Formats: sequence, C-alpha cells, structure tokens
Amino acid sequence: MALGERGGWDKSESRYCGVETDFNDDMPHLLSFNLSSGGFDFVVASLGDLGKHSHNLMDPNYRPSLMEKDIGGGSHVLPFAGSDLVLSPSQWSSHVVGKISSWIDLDSEDEILRTDSETTLKQEISWASHLSLQACLLPSPKGASCANYARCVNQILQSLNNMQGDSWELWNSFRLLCEHHSQLSVALDVLSSLPSANSLGRWLGEPVRAAIIHTDSFLTNARGYPCLSRRHQKLITGFLNHSIQVVISGKLNHGVPSVSLDSALDHTGTNVESSQRHSLRPYLDYIAYLYQRMDPLPEQERFELSYRDFLQSPLQGHNPLFHIISDEFCTIEFSNYYLSFQPLMDNLEAQTYETFEKDSVKYIQYQRAIGNALVDRVPDEEASSLTTVLMVVGAGRGPLVRASLQAAEETGRKLKIYAVEKNPNAVVTLHSLVRLEGWEKTVTIVSCDMRCWDAPEKADILVSELLGSFGDNELSPECLDGAQRFLKQDGISIPSSYTSFIQPVTASKLHNDVIPCLCAQVSPLEAISFSSKCALALQVKSHKDVVHFETAYVVKVHSVARLAPCEPVFTFTHPNFSTKKSNQRYKKLRFEIPSDTGSAMVHGFAGYFDAMLYKDVHLGIEPSTATPNMFSCCASSSVCFVESYFDTGLQIPAWFAIFFPLRTPVCIRPGSPLEVHFWRCCGSTKVWYEWCVASPNPSPVHNSNGRSYWVGL
Repeated sequence: MALGERGGWDKSESRYCGVETDFNDDMPHLLSFNLSSGGFDFVVASLGDLGKHSHNLMDPNYRPSLMEKDIGGGSHVLPFAGSDLVLSPSQWSSHVVGKISSWIDLDSEDEILRTDSETTLKQEISWASHLSLQACLLPSPKGASCANYARCVNQILQSLNNMQGDSWELWNSFRLLCEHHSQLSVALDVLSSLPSANSLGRWLGEPVRAAIIHTDSFLTNARGYPCLSRRHQKLITGFLNHSIQVVISGKLNHGVPSVSLDSALDHTGTNVESSQRHSLRPYLDYIAYLYQRMDPLPEQERFELSYRDFLQSPLQGHNPLFHIISDEFCTIEFSNYYLSFQPLMDNLEAQTYETFEKDSVKYIQYQRAIGNALVDRVPDEEASSLTTVLMVVGAGRGPLVRASLQAAEETGRKLKIYAVEKNPNAVVTLHSLVRLEGWEKTVTIVSCDMRCWDAPEKADILVSELLGSFGDNELSPECLDGAQRFLKQDGISIPSSYTSFIQPVTASKLHNDVIPCLCAQVSPLEAISFSSKCALALQVKSHKDVVHFETAYVVKVHSVARLAPCEPVFTFTHPNFSTKKSNQRYKKLRFEIPSDTGSAMVHGFAGYFDAMLYKDVHLGIEPSTATPNMFSCCASSSVCFVESYFDTGLQIPAWFAIFFPLRTPVCIRPGSPLEVHFWRCCGSTKVWYEWCVASPNPSPVHNSNGRSYWVGL
C-alpha cells in the first residue's frame, strides 16, 4: 500500500493512494509505471484510454455523432475502446478507477453535444462496468443546471451493481435528482485555497470517497520538497481518518534536489533508482509521511472500529426470530430487525452484563459519588457508630454493590446494602458473589422488581445505573419514581439528575443504512466470534416504510458532520416528591447554523446525555462535557467551530450516541434557523418519543402515538 503501515492495525481504505494519469496508449505500461515504479496503489485513468493498446487508440476528439456519419448513418456506434484483455480482471478491478470524458455536457443547449454526451456517458460507464472497475469518476456539471445529467446518471445507477460519483450545491442538486442513491458518491478537488472550516466540515457527513489533491496545492519547504500548509495537512489527515482515499493529480511543480534523487529512498525505506523514479513520487511520499505520523488509535477505539456508523436498534417492543439451519452451515434470518432489549419487560443476558461491567471508569465515578455522599451524610465523629442504609436498585451482577463497599472502606463509613434485582439469573450470580467476597453480613439480596418491593426500612442513599444513550430512554424516571417511596425525605439519589441533548447532523451513510434496514441484529464482534465452520448470513428484509425512519438507533457516530452545538432537551431530577409530577416532556429547540458553513443537509439528530451523579461528580457523553479519561473516542462537539472539524473528544464505551433520523432530509440555507420539536410521551403500557422539524421546511411528526418505536413499561 502506498502510504505504508500504521502499527499493523489500520485496515481502512484511506491506506491506499492513487494518481491521476494523462492519456496513454499503453495501459499495461501505464499501470506498471505508476504502481511498480511510482508506488501508488491505483490509477485514475480516462475511460477513453482504458483498453487501448498500440493501434487501437481512439482519438480523444471522438464523438458518437461523427462516428455515425462515417458509417452511413447506421444505428450502431462503432466500438469506442479496445480489448479488455490488455489487463487481467484483478488488475482492472483492484488498480484502476475510471474517469468519464471531461467534455461531456448533458445539459447543453446544443442538441448534438447533449446527445453525444448522453451516448458517451452511457458507453463509458457500460465499459467501466464490463471491466469491473472499483469506481468511476464523473466530471462536475458545467453549469448551475444539472437535471438531465442527474436523470441519466440515475438511470444508469438503477441498472448497475457498482459505481460512484464528482461545490456542495451542485452535489446536493445532483443527489436529490438521483433520490439519494446509496451508490452515488463524491470526489472532492483539493485546491490551493480552502473554504472555511465549517464549510469543509459539512463534507464529513457526505459520501466522500476520494480527495483529489492537485500538485499546485503544494508548497515548497526549505529543502525544495513539496509540502502542504497546516490547514491542508489537517484537512488531509481528517480525510484519511474517515477512510477517504487520496488521489494525486497534476504535473511535477517542485524542483526536488537532484542529489537526493540519485540515492532516493521512498517512505518505506526502499532505494529507488533516479531513472525509474516517478515524477509525482515526492507528493506520494509526503502524503505517506502525513499518514504515518497520525496518532495511533487507542486500544479501545481499535476494538470499536467495526461499530463505527453501525446502526443498532435500542430498546424496542418487538422480538426478532432466530433460525439456526444447521450446525455446519448457519443461516440466521431475522423476521424483524429490532433488538429485543427491554429494561423492564426483559432480562439481560450474561454477555450484556459483562459488556457493561467492563466500563471501569463509569464505576470509578459512581464510587466517587457514593463516597462523597457518605461523607456528607455521616460526620467523622459518627463514622464508627452510624450505619448508612444504601439500596442498589437494578443491581445486576453486583458492580455497584462492589463500588459502594469500596467507597465505604475508603471513607471509613459503615454500610448496610440492599441489592434489588428483578432478573433471577443475575440474582444467582449475586448470591455467588456475596458468598465469595464474604459480604453476607453487609449485603441483603432482594429478588424483586423495584417498583413492587415492600422495603423493610427507608434508605439514606438510592443508587441506580438505569441511564441510556439519551439519558431517560431506558425508563430511569419511571423506575426511580417507583423506587423512591422507600427513600427517606432527606435521602440522596445517585444519579441526582440527568439531561438529554441533541444536535443536527449530516449523516448520509446512516440515513442510507436506515432505508434498507441494515441495522444490527448481531454485533460485528459477535459475528466474528462465530466458529470458522459456521458461515453467517444475515438475511434482513428490505422495507421502505415509515417504521424504520421513526425508530431511534444506537450508533457510534463517525462519518457525520455536526452542524451546530448541542442543545438540552429533557431534564429529570431525583428524588422528586412532587404530587403533580409527570414524566411527559415537550421541548422546542432552535439551532443556528454558522453562516460560513454554507448550505447543509440535515439527515437527523444525534442524541447524548449528561448526568449529575452527586454534586460535582458527573457522567455523560455530551461531546463538550464528556467524562474525561474514557477509553473510547468520538468526534468532538462543534461548540468551537474554528478549525475544530477534525478534533476528537472522549466518550464512554458503555454508551454510544443515539440517532433520530428524518424521513426526508432537510436542506438548511445560510442564515436560516432550524426549528425542531421533541416530545417524550407516556402511556399506560409504554413510553415513546416523537419529533419533527418545523422550520425551514415542516416535516411530519415522526412516531406519532408510538406507532413504530416504543419502550414497554
């Protein structure tokens, strides 16, 4: 690979770098020179070149209308390319990206040119498809109008299995006319002058496949070698971090010292003869230098790579059906793609508990909060005589019990713990843990739903870990309302409050993945753990109904553009002894998109939470305040917009963000505010969210009456 290795763990497509080539009559030599001598991974070659060898050259001035005249007005156009045998099938598919003829203008007023352009576009893409090229680069529209161009491309996309596409307004018009087709992508020209950071940042949520860097965008360093400005460096490394491939285009514009060329070493340390050295090799070596000096991902982030932009349904009211066909060859078919994970209706499995318990930092925060509460509750002079009654509601397999006992030991306070858990399977593990640790005199295990338990005494401290990605989306308010009846009037609840947050995002990949319902039934890591003898086929039915766009998804967001800072949505405080309390909520939010962003597409909203465990001890994933020293990373908030679009923040592994999609994406123009409405609705048997956009373009209310997505009580 052209950019070298980064510790052996990086498997993203951004490892590969290509070069844009000129017209050449010898395709095998062109490929050999650029790959073997140049060190590039692939070439971007004009489709007028592909397949031509020696006498099979086609005149670059080829036009279908002229060819038809030459053959007496016949209905068939002569072949426009030579044999596909000049390269092997694997060379075509792995090392060549096609470039459609740049002269085509499908929206020209000239009828002959328009017709020729349409014919040529179809011929060249057909030829590229025949060669099984990995992608095809389209020229940008010639003017503001691109309706006919988009119509033709959309026709082609409907009949192809593979193909991709090449400022934002044109791209948006084009993809709208192509109905947001999932196989239509964009290549960006990186020029010497860059727009604002916000304008660049919006592309992170678009399906960008390649960045074409022109040689005249490079500066010259003190030694005469090409280099990039700091802004360009940040842009390119950001692209590489998002699996966007780099293509070098143009001529050698830098007088690289000849002394260095005579004994040149490429970025892999291999000696390269000056006579064989590719003229653009200095540019490739510089991109490789940027790639290799990128900070390595933390171990936890590498572990979570397969979760990036991978939709998973959160708590739902439907159950999937699993069908194991045989032991040797397993096919798993899902009759419904929703995950069956209900905090009150269902019991968690051991593997889920294990995943939650691995989040050591979360329990460290809980331990700090409990310790502070114990110190405030019991003065030092009464520490040896006064026993604090602490109840862990939703104790699971005991991590909060352990954290509470460790907090008591650190602070020198005495505890009496009730561990309340409704899952009988987890209770078995709890009993085993208590016996193993010798906690029998301190811990009393209660196998019961916290809402139904009749406690023998009131608690001083009530501890729970019922928070979801959106704070209240796992029914923490409902659970704690039922449990607070056995908390003393001056008792302490940990957590004491939590707030949900949302922000509008451009998330083309997530939106496209909602359409075919390719959301997770089995996590990538679980799928990998299957026996090598077992072939796993996930057969997910494809539906284009409103259900899938009215469901919130848990996802580790990565390829998204955060268009505005987060805004708070719903806040819950515990304990709440009000006689008129209600867990229903409504919030109207207004987001201002920075004017220098330009227009942008809103595909939905990323949701987060921040919880106050006790006083100043907090826990959360809201990007601007995310709990520090976590093992997992996510792209940071757009609170600081200047040059912030590739910075990273921290996120707790136990919680990924939640994504609320829009059935129809909303285009936001500069200076136009985005008005959004969110509801948390409660019924006798379920809780659900509803959401809509009111401005600039009204959208339907999503998930009305919880018809598509709800959590059962």
